[in-house]
Amino acid sequence: MSEINLQDIATQLDSDSTKDRMIALASLRNVPAESAVPLIKKVLNDESLQIRSMAVFALGIKQTEESFPILLNILETEKDYGIRADAAGALGYLEDPRGFEPLIRAFYEDTDWLVRFSAAVALGNLKDPRAYDALIQALESDEVILHQAAIAALGEIKAIESVDAILKFAQAEDWLVRQRLAEALGNLPSPKSVSALKFLAKDSHPQVSEAAKISLERLGELV
Repeated sequence: MSEINLQDIATQLDSDSTKDRMIALASLRNVPAESAVPLIKKVLNDESLQIRSMAVFALGIKQTEESFPILLNILETEKDYGIRADAAGALGYLEDPRGFEPLIRAFYEDTDWLVRFSAAVALGNLKDPRAYDALIQALESDEVILHQAAIAALGEIKAIESVDAILKFAQAEDWLVRQRLAEALGNLPSPKSVSALKFLAKDSHPQVSEAAKISLERLGELV
């Protein structure tokens, strides 16, 4: 990427047009992280929440030494819950073990369910077994979307000991919960997992049954 093109993007990010700034931000997709992050920082406080959201997400993809502290600050100080949720998700993309403690805090302490959802997903992305207790707690939430995130994350951290706790969702009303269960069980080799997957393979929703069949194949390879 030539300096001229980068300067063009920088200029476009200063445009009064929200559309122009959005296009410029999207054009950083193929720019190396070291060059992209300084430009991403230009719009982290943009008046448009959509652009701010895109910028925060981009920091999770374009990883430099600056990415983690910037995202951490946003997670801990941002007033808009949507942006905090974006920051939690981006910290998961970084897969930086330093993200565990702030994500756990966000999960337990943030008052918005969307932030807690993003934190649970991110904890799964970190694949840190220390997240087990928080994820098990999320299964008791009244928010179905937290069940989805927690089940998926327990699969990501390969928490075999969670099988009994997540199997109670095998007949969940929400088919996405059942799909996440089918996917998670593919990472949790046990006789109970195999039995549950055979049940889910007959699920009335095609995406659930397909996920169960794929997980059964995966377990066959693991065993």
